Amino acid sequence: MTRATETTPRPTSWWAAPARPVWEEPPGRTGLAAKGAVLVLACLAVLVPLWIVVVTSLSSKKTITETGGLVVVPRDITFIAYQELLSGGQVTRAAVVSVLVTVTGTLFSMAVSILGAYGLSRPGSVGHRFILLTLMATMFFGAGLIPTYLLVQTLGLTDSYLALILPSAVSVFNILVLRGFFMNVSQELVDSARIDGAGDLRILWQIVMPLSRAVIAVITLFYAVGYWSAWFNASIYLSDQNMMPLQNVLIQLAQKQEIPVGLGQAVRAGNLSGLAVQMAVMVLALLPVAVLSPFVQKHFKKGMLTGAVKG
Repeated sequence: MTRATETTPRPTSWWAAPARPVWEEPPGRTGLAAKGAVLVLACLAVLVPLWIVVVTSLSSKKTITETGGLVVVPRDITFIAYQELLSGGQVTRAAVVSVLVTVTGTLFSMAVSILGAYGLSRPGSVGHRFILLTLMATMFFGAGLIPTYLLVQTLGLTDSYLALILPSAVSVFNILVLRGFFMNVSQELVDSARIDGAGDLRILWQIVMPLSRAVIAVITLFYAVGYWSAWFNASIYLSDQNMMPLQNVLIQLAQKQEIPVGLGQAVRAGNLSGLAVQMAVMVLALLPVAVLSPFVQKHFKKGMLTGAVKG
């Protein structure tokens, strides 16, 4: 005789533990409403300032004068600020400098970081532990600004674009993330490639890197945003205004130190507002990051979490 299967749930007492923890229970209506309100406020905190910057950059001098500054409601839309900025002069030259420094610096940083991370991910590499500990020590202890400046000056890098790349070419954090991801690559694949006669560079290029596209995309974006947004190195290592990147020109405009070359006459003639110029340069500085981020967003969770857990 078989025992009947119990289908009804057992009654629980008021002192009995719940079926699952509180943080795993589905949220109620109040919780959902609170989460929605917080998300809406966070989105507004990001989108409203961006909206004001874009609308102000597209507004005429008459509209900016009537509103007394920043414009919220678009009226008399005009692209004169962007036409003046992109017609040549200091802003166009600064944008070209920023693009070249970002592309060159990102490629160089990724090459060094990937090679370093792959070497540190191989347990049998020479000096593996010593090099790893040395790199990690630099995350907590730095030489400081003055020794760094003296080193750059001694190497003859002042007033050169290399001063915008080499001092910040390698991030130890990014190397550690890449290393953690590379360590997750199946050792059987690496061993089979070695049996077939593949060297380390071929294994890295044809096996490890294709399997690590997610983390490589994320780290590439980190480096690219860092180079594009950098302004401090240019302010201390460069003295020629014609070599300044776009971020430094934006700082000059924000501080109202000077109007970029080629725009002063338009501003003085009353055809263009200085505030519209500032907002237009800010939009140009934000545009590349805003365009590239959605394409890399899908890799963030897999690339960062998988690379950071193991290591």
